[in-house]
Amino acid sequence: MAAKTLTIDGQLVSAEEGQTVLDAARDAGIYIPTLCHLNGIQDIGACRLCLVEITGSPKLLPACVTKVQEGMEVQTSSDRLRRYRRMILELLLAERNHVCSVCVSNGHCELQTLAAEHGIDHVRFEYLSPRLEVDLSHRLFGMDHNRCILCTRCVRACWHVEGAGTKNVAGRGIQSRIISDLNQPWGQSETCTACGKCVAACPTGALFNRGATVAEMQRDRTRLEYIVTAREKSQWIV
Repeated sequence: MAAKTLTIDGQLVSAEEGQTVLDAARDAGIYIPTLCHLNGIQDIGACRLCLVEITGSPKLLPACVTKVQEGMEVQTSSDRLRRYRRMILELLLAERNHVCSVCVSNGHCELQTLAAEHGIDHVRFEYLSPRLEVDLSHRLFGMDHNRCILCTRCVRACWHVEGAGTKNVAGRGIQSRIISDLNQPWGQSETCTACGKCVAACPTGALFNRGATVAEMQRDRTRLEYIVTAREKSQWIV
């Protein structure tokens, strides 16, 4: 496979053909923040936190789904990008009910970590404070819609890693919700295998193990990447 040479933040980087800007940057030790990206699961560019500037393009482009090109010049941390990322994080915090002090993922939440990294000590936008339910119908897991950021990592893990197709998205805009099957209680799903991959994929406290209390949810997301890699390389075929 042919190699591509590009410049990221002034650093000359070599990448494989077909590789994304995000993967090329991470291979070179260059940090780009993400929320909807998860190693081992296909990218969809939902959260827009990985937006980068590319010379010659009038638009900001998501690094997770933008393929590298020969001679590409990429900027990942300009003032403009930092302003956009901060605004995105503030909008996510304002859209639902993220009360960190009583969250099962407090201290282990990717949204919380990114907010701290970007110096967010207040939100400029009006909180929507929607009245959202917590689904505790499943015998093992719970779904708190108040903390969901609609990254769809759980949906992609359910469809493309487990192959169950239980999770999906219903609604439009701020009315969007993660649903199980045909929008029924999770515990009544006939397709859910109770594998826990969706829970492991969640970056916030939206999906959790039943019985977990404040700050107890620590997730091992590396096992999802391990499963996908093992399948692709046929490591389980004797």
